[in-house]
Amino acid sequence: MAEVGGVAVDRLRSFIERIERLEEEKQALAGDIREVYSEAKGAGFDIKVMRQLIKLRKMDSDDRSQMEAILDTYERALGG
Repeated sequence: MAEVGGVAVDRLRSFIERIERLEEEKQALAGDIREVYSEAKGAGFDIKVMRQLIKLRKMDSDDRSQMEAILDTYERALGG
């Protein structure tokens, strides 16, 4: 294995190429997600609400409950 300045060149190249491939896949997936949102919008769904719902579904139930309680407190404090 060749080394330059103490760096294993082949291993470094392997990591860089793997990351580059994954970045390409990530871009393709982001495009697919945009298409699904576009379809949903065309079907009359509110995209902002859908994004918020997805964000909430990713959260741990305890974290979500805590956030909702704080949100409710802030809304009441502001007279909402």
